[in-house]
Amino acid sequence: MDLRDLDRRALDAAGAAIARVRRADLTRPTPCGDWTLGQLLGHMIGHNRGFAAAAAGRPVGAEVWDDLTPPTDPRRAFTESASLVTKAFGARTLLDRKIEVLGYGTFTAATVLGMHFVDFLVHGWDVARAIGAAGTIDTELANSAMTVARRWPTDRPSKAFGLMVEPAADAPVGDRLVAYLGRRPDWPGGS
Repeated sequence: MDLRDLDRRALDAAGAAIARVRRADLTRPTPCGDWTLGQLLGHMIGHNRGFAAAAAGRPVGAEVWDDLTPPTDPRRAFTESASLVTKAFGARTLLDRKIEVLGYGTFTAATVLGMHFVDFLVHGWDVARAIGAAGTIDTELANSAMTVARRWPTDRPSKAFGLMVEPAADAPVGDRLVAYLGRRPDWPGGS
């Protein structure tokens, strides 16, 4: 599994959903906790910048990582932040290093790539659902993300994920992934 390629594809999928966001959408609720769409986008942009800085060996503080400020131009801000993180993750020596993820600890670069990949794949789904789109996750990406996510602790809720949700027995892997990470696959429907 080429984590860099998977991460780029997750960023592309998230970017496609974000390209459909209008300013009026920024106050919409999301499947991601109690964040509005604007706050979620601020989080995604901040995390791209935080991961990029950490991967480049120039860690930044909570003012970047934890920024929930809704962007004035979501598409542009996300595209710029995705470019930064893709460039940093593309460094030839990246996989030889350990990287600090603020608030979580220091990990191998492969672990950090996996964290970013899963986070952005699911947040792309969050964005799509928040604007009323289907939010279907590519099967190959969802299978790869499940492989990564199953390695993580399941004592929830944590600051990253909510309590796991039981998906339908015949749910597609994308639905099983979002349920594993604490989202209702039928959001905003259901109980």
